[in-house]
Amino acid sequence: MLKNTERTTSDKIVHTPNGGMDRLREIMRRLRDPNGGCPWDLEQDFHTIAPYTIEEAYEVADAIEREAWDELKGELGDLLFQSVFHAQMAEERGLFSFDDVADTMSNKMVTRHPHVFGDDASDKSAEQQTRDWEAIKAMERAAKAQKGVLDGVAIGLPALLRAVKLQNRAARVGFDWPETTQVLEKIQEEALELVEAKDSLSQDEVREEFGDLLFVMANLARHLDVEPEEALRQANAKFERRFAGVEQRLATIGRRPEESTLEEMDALWDAVKQAEREK
Repeated sequence: MLKNTERTTSDKIVHTPNGGMDRLREIMRRLRDPNGGCPWDLEQDFHTIAPYTIEEAYEVADAIEREAWDELKGELGDLLFQSVFHAQMAEERGLFSFDDVADTMSNKMVTRHPHVFGDDASDKSAEQQTRDWEAIKAMERAAKAQKGVLDGVAIGLPALLRAVKLQNRAARVGFDWPETTQVLEKIQEEALELVEAKDSLSQDEVREEFGDLLFVMANLARHLDVEPEEALRQANAKFERRFAGVEQRLATIGRRPEESTLEEMDALWDAVKQAEREK
């Protein structure tokens, strides 16, 4: 239980409009206080909060994709709160503090940017800096006793993003197709195998074959220098926009999609696409 003087000091920090990080951290500490804290916050642990952390990161990406800059401030705040939440739980268990998190990141950035904070040449190209960055990360992995090439690629990453990271690691030691045409040939091969065998395979085997196809598609993204998660988000947004256009055109004649035919909706879809091109 907070003493009166401590409570007064805490309340002053919590209710300071421009209190910055000190205010946010004090709010988090109070939410997790066994005496008077929030029951829901007190029930949480690293595992239960992790899905929210991932969700908030996606919402940041979504705001950026929509160029919703007014929303971005709030979404970044939500993501920052996730870091504060995890750090508070870690501090309660004696693992580390929020300052330790900040110091660890600061040390990492200084170490990985010797051309900015050290004696290395400052006129490196972005390509050279990327190679140096990877070399430094390789040394860091070695220091952590991560001996395998693929060690340390986070399991919790979105599957498509993790596929690209795994392939990038393998490519650094020469395990990669040298030509994009070879990737395209593999995609055709995998797609054909899946279609031809789908009726004779179990559902688990179909899932495995489909996973192989997605994995090769991620490799194609690497060869084309495309970020697959971003590309798929854009494709999703385009589909939403065009389907909404189909719905709007149907509404003008007093109908809904379920009252229409596939042929009619296909024609309206083509009309929406054409209208977009003419803008």
